[in-house]
Amino acid sequence: MPGCPPPPPARTRRWPSRWSSLWLGVGLGLLGTPIAIAAPDTPAASAPSAASLPTQLADLDTYVEDVRKTFQVPGIAVAIVKDGEIVMAKGWGERDIGKGLVDGHTLFAIASNTKAFTATALNMLAEEGKLSLDDRVVDRLPWFQMADPYVTREMRIRDLLAHRSGLSLGAGDLLYWPTTDYTTREVAERLRHVPLKGSFRDRYAYDNILYAVAQLVVEQASGQSFETFLQSRIFTPLGMDETRYNSDALKPGDRAATGYALADFKDLQPAPRLTWHNASGAGGLYASAYDMAKWMRVQLAGGAYVDAQGKTLRLFEEKTQQQMWQAITPIPVATPSLPALLPAKPNFLAYGQGWMLSDYRGQKLVWHTGGWPGMVSRLTLVPDRKLGVVVLTNAELGGAFNAITLRVLDAYLDAPKTDWNAAYGAALAKSRQNADDSWAKHEAARAKRSTPSLPPSAYAGTWRDPWYGDIAIAQEGNRLRMRFSRTASLVGTLEHWQHDTFLVRWDERWLNADAFVTFALDADGKPREARMEAISPNTDFSFDFQDLVLTPVR
Repeated sequence: MPGCPPPPPARTRRWPSRWSSLWLGVGLGLLGTPIAIAAPDTPAASAPSAASLPTQLADLDTYVEDVRKTFQVPGIAVAIVKDGEIVMAKGWGERDIGKGLVDGHTLFAIASNTKAFTATALNMLAEEGKLSLDDRVVDRLPWFQMADPYVTREMRIRDLLAHRSGLSLGAGDLLYWPTTDYTTREVAERLRHVPLKGSFRDRYAYDNILYAVAQLVVEQASGQSFETFLQSRIFTPLGMDETRYNSDALKPGDRAATGYALADFKDLQPAPRLTWHNASGAGGLYASAYDMAKWMRVQLAGGAYVDAQGKTLRLFEEKTQQQMWQAITPIPVATPSLPALLPAKPNFLAYGQGWMLSDYRGQKLVWHTGGWPGMVSRLTLVPDRKLGVVVLTNAELGGAFNAITLRVLDAYLDAPKTDWNAAYGAALAKSRQNADDSWAKHEAARAKRSTPSLPPSAYAGTWRDPWYGDIAIAQEGNRLRMRFSRTASLVGTLEHWQHDTFLVRWDERWLNADAFVTFALDADGKPREARMEAISPNTDFSFDFQDLVLTPVR
């Protein structure tokens, strides 16, 4: 996320569904006790007794159904951990409309909630002496290069985890987003061409690409593939049998949810099951609410767990836990867009190693969110209360997981019962109105009678960006078509907007990422450069079209 205030309460281009309305935080509180690993079919894992929940959650079923309606979410899964016990792992709605219901064992893409696993993997290797978080990245990956030589030389492993590199919000995400055919190594190598918009270690700006680099460091130091390391060192020891390395690793019989997006921001449609095979360390994992409950338990226990034979073991040391939960990069706190969300405003906000850190109602919080095309999620820990809650959804609006998370936290913190569903629903309505207003301003400024300076054929050809690669514009009949060479889903039609600006409408409407394409001409009247910009403020920030500088390949 960018070097500006934490996400406001609606899905916007700068703070989209993956982080929208997140006014909650992380804590450095007391660590719990060792936990026992239960078998996946343990009844208490998916059907806890109502008596185990606070009375304020007696109407949770009704509340979640109301949230589903407000945010048009087909299915939601929630897991709650308290005092080392899984008190809930339950589902509501449909994992695939008309084809199956959600339960605590339904697999969802957890996206950026993967980052905590990547940070943990590096810290485990540090405990073993196989690396130090203060090692220079170039000493581990000699080919590694940022756009600035000084940053290249001074980038340490811990810098990969803290979003303070000088990259701008989501810079380079189009190298893997929504899905490209680049390899992880190719994604990392292309970083040398991604421009730095800020100073090194100066401010917070959320990125994903450096977590792909962190994944490669894990592989270099461990001598294993990242998938093998996670499976053998984390998933298997914790009994996380319902966790998959990526959508590519889903197995026949897995009850995996289908993601849904509001195509053109209005019509609910299934989103294709994509893969982040080339940035798995940033957000590739699939997991069930029940498995995420196991992950929360070991976190709340400071790395300790009890295996199936009753032996107490450690995934990592307690001091390592504390290091991951220490603030590295401060984040300015902004005021929510609506008064109803003020109680959720934190007093502090920062990023540690794979975790967001903040406070809520006097309690320190540790949390993160994840966003994938058609799915968003949130995991929140309250260490002092030995409390954890994870909310997984198969839709794209973060207000849903926020409304449920806050309701659960309030119940356990004896806070006033608040209708967070209504509050975040109002924020969503305001966000949509802002988007409508933005479009109206574009319409008002448009010179509708203007014409392009050149015939369509003059804009056609191969256009190249230094970090992304080639983008083709071809004349097909009387229309122009744009194709991103490495991204199969980014294919669309150029419609004239005004002067030498066109509007690209992608064929896959669930992307919600239509963009302006503006051509600049040289002194001889030939196209010399093209720039892009997302049209809607509600377009996901990972469509970082604004960072592309396209020049024609002569």
